[in-house]
Amino acid sequence: MAKNIQAEIAKVKNNILYLGATVEENIHKAVKSLLTRDVKMAREVIRRDKEEIDCIEINVEEECMRILALHQPVASDLRFLVTVLKINTDLERIGDLAAKIADKVVLLSEMDPARFVAQGIQMPEVFSAMFDKTIWMYKKTLDAFVNEDTDLAYKVCLADDEVDRAKRTIRDQLEEIIMQDSRQHVYLGKQLSVARSLERIADHCTSICEDIIYMMQGRIVRHHNVR
Repeated sequence: MAKNIQAEIAKVKNNILYLGATVEENIHKAVKSLLTRDVKMAREVIRRDKEEIDCIEINVEEECMRILALHQPVASDLRFLVTVLKINTDLERIGDLAAKIADKVVLLSEMDPARFVAQGIQMPEVFSAMFDKTIWMYKKTLDAFVNEDTDLAYKVCLADDEVDRAKRTIRDQLEEIIMQDSRQHVYLGKQLSVARSLERIADHCTSICEDIIYMMQGRIVRHHNVR
């Protein structure tokens, strides 16, 4: 029985990591589609979220529930499965946020096609730093899970403040532009939505890392200041 559950847990771990890798690829493509004005790529991000990422998430959940019902695990195995169920949900929501970014690319292209093609999307310079920090958090979150590294999980939690500050800077810059030219309100509003989506991705990374800490140490830290 012990060998059976360990083999099934290993399979679940592989599947959640596959989900994580698929979501990461979609994040990259979503931002790339924004910066390169690639509407076809944006639509592919949206399609993949609906047809692949959501299906993987459902399969992982069903597998975890089956193991819980069949083996009734305790101690570390139970904490692992509970953690995977929560991480699974966060990864699916991160996938949704990547699709939301891609959706903004499609909307911008339809709203003002001539401007979209000719000028592209002029993002504030801090946007690049915000994306780099967000994707760093995401990668390190997966690393922390794979390597069962609580120190790294704490570092990811600390980095969330940097992403929050970047979002506030972007918001302030965009609001200043809108005050000077109110005609850009809707167009720039879509850009602010992208920054909000990146901020939410960082928030989900923090949530996952809090769950990793619980899995490894049995400590619930989400209501405590770990930053």
